[in-house]
Amino acid sequence: MNNDRIFIFEFVSGGGFNKVDIPSSLFCEGYGMLKSIITDFKTLNFKISTLLDNRISFLTPHLDADNVKYVKARDEFINIFKNSLDPCEKAFIIAPEFSNILYNLTKIVKDHNKQLLSIDLKGIQLGSSKIKTYEYFRNNNIETPETYQIPSVNGLDMNFVLKKFNELKRPIIIKPEDGVGAESIFYFENQNQIRNFFKEAKYNIDFNRKYILQKYIEGKDLSVSLIGAPYNPKNLSIAPKILSINFQDVNIKDSAIQSEYYGGYTPVKNYVQINKSLSNIFNTLDLSMFNGYFGIDFIKNKDNICFIEINPRLTTSYIGIRNIININPAEIILNNFSNSPEFQTIEINKHSIFSRLELRYKGELSLKEIRQTIIPKLLKKIPEFVTPPISFNISKQKDKFDFSCFIATKEQDIQYSRNRLNKIIEVLNKEYHFELIK
Repeated sequence: MNNDRIFIFEFVSGGGFNKVDIPSSLFCEGYGMLKSIITDFKTLNFKISTLLDNRISFLTPHLDADNVKYVKARDEFINIFKNSLDPCEKAFIIAPEFSNILYNLTKIVKDHNKQLLSIDLKGIQLGSSKIKTYEYFRNNNIETPETYQIPSVNGLDMNFVLKKFNELKRPIIIKPEDGVGAESIFYFENQNQIRNFFKEAKYNIDFNRKYILQKYIEGKDLSVSLIGAPYNPKNLSIAPKILSINFQDVNIKDSAIQSEYYGGYTPVKNYVQINKSLSNIFNTLDLSMFNGYFGIDFIKNKDNICFIEINPRLTTSYIGIRNIININPAEIILNNFSNSPEFQTIEINKHSIFSRLELRYKGELSLKEIRQTIIPKLLKKIPEFVTPPISFNISKQKDKFDFSCFIATKEQDIQYSRNRLNKIIEVLNKEYHFELIK
């Protein structure tokens, strides 16, 4: 289709955390998104440049990139980012919204006069702030949970939280104002839980960040993955294209563990009905600031849809969606930025469970031997691996290694996907000595 050069960057796997330890779970999810979007742009004949954290350089052979630069612990990754961006005509950025990371990296792309194929600055500004997003939904008469920024003077204001809890007469959650996914979400059903949380606040929260209080909405955690409407010379508001609607496997109610996101599956049951409801909502909204791939998290309960937040970037759901629709999603993204975009009918013809698996190796091989001998075998035997089992830290058991991996099925329906996932877990256990721990 073309021979353009594109710089594709994912923050977690691309060196953004190069100076700190990072859980392998975050690396495997980030690398999974990077690998997926690189593969899809490569089929469009792009020449692709990217960055990799030096700790996962062994995964380079499994990327369809033409040029890979490594970010080591002592490097200033932003300098390598700029140098890799320079020779490319286009760029696609995947990064978290917190601390303005996504905004600042996107601004660098704009300042270097590159064509940006991910969400632009205006959309990032809205989606990166949960308060601004809440106000946007309310101003457009979209159902969304009551949300308040928690005052902070020498720490969060517990009295404010208790007052709002009593007023709402419902469970509440506290989370960062610029948080990502299920990161640092705390759920409360009574005043004692709130008071105990504040007693241990120094262990739970980052006082350099702002936090919000939100009324908890009971229902199914879902998301919709979208591609914003193409460039419109008449500046008319056109509803975005719905790629799919996804179930999100998140845990925020269990106070014994950190809130966590494991993946999900796509499409959801009753997809057609929910799609119709969402389309009616989107026809009333001006989402023109989101001119690429983005996601909206929402809660579905009975007949109601309650919007929670907007994710102004590629989301993990992409790993599954690319397996179920009839068109390469990168082609849809690219088409939206062309001078004469064409309408493309999106059809769903498969089902995908996209999931992070946490494993413990119980065999006798060293970490180096696992990387050199087991991983290549696994990738050939189990094509569903997006990120093979990776490990950076030895578990507390001195003779055991803990691993994270990410898989995405491609089956005809949810039952076939579940059967295939169970088969993969069985193969990992019986043939390769990886025990599923969660």
